[in-house]
Amino acid sequence: MEYFKLNNGEKMPALSFGVFDIKPKDTKEAVLKALDTGYRSIDTAQIYYNEKEVGDAINESDFSRDDVFLISKNWVSNAGYDKTMKGFNKTLENMQTDYLDLFLIHQPFGDYYGSYRALQDLQKEGKILSIGLSNFYPDRLIDLVMNNDIVPQVNQVETTPYFQQLESHEIMEKYGVRHQAWGPFSEGMDNLFENPILKEIADKNSKSTAQVILRWLHDRGIASACKSTREDRMKENIDIFDFKLTSEDIEKIKELDTGKSPFLDHTAPETVEEFNEEIL
Repeated sequence: MEYFKLNNGEKMPALSFGVFDIKPKDTKEAVLKALDTGYRSIDTAQIYYNEKEVGDAINESDFSRDDVFLISKNWVSNAGYDKTMKGFNKTLENMQTDYLDLFLIHQPFGDYYGSYRALQDLQKEGKILSIGLSNFYPDRLIDLVMNNDIVPQVNQVETTPYFQQLESHEIMEKYGVRHQAWGPFSEGMDNLFENPILKEIADKNSKSTAQVILRWLHDRGIASACKSTREDRMKENIDIFDFKLTSEDIEKIKELDTGKSPFLDHTAPETVEEFNEEIL
């Protein structure tokens, strides 16, 4: 596993195993397989409802707590200083640990300023080693950075060959925030795995299109969180450190950018309503 250095000096694995949409009953087994495959970072969230099963897997694995980079996220219904503190303590209880390596504000809705003040205090207390954001677009990221003492270590946003987040990435680099991609495969939407440009690059390197996508992110300095419950896919996704893309390859992939998400628009009124109405 390779690592990226964060702006506070901590190291973050380049690849995380994501457990979004994995049922709680299947989460422990999936995490144990991921750890055995070579993953050293697990990405969950309060709204995934499987924090406890992630903690169970860590406890039952052959790895010590300090060997695994644990990430979780604070949901909108826990926004605000006091609710974030309470929600974070519940997360620690669920995950059976006394600290997290990275804790993110999951959405830029509700009193996320109060939440971020809580994260800063928890970081100062040593209960969170690194703090960050998820789904914060450039305007909200800049505003938060300029009005707080601590610059977030990470901003996790949807990033795929079809939605490359070029402006967001530039802003994150400017302020020293590490870009982490969620949903890098777009769940295979729009025939992503059969895209001729990606397949051409994959064939040239004797790799899969999935490996090309993850390597493309890595070569841009972007960490990734990806999911699969199949052990062969887990092994495939982590096997990206023995090749590099050329500048020509990266330029070809740049042509695929549509500038919009195939999933949702965080600025759309219906998205704001939906996420604010979704209660833990």
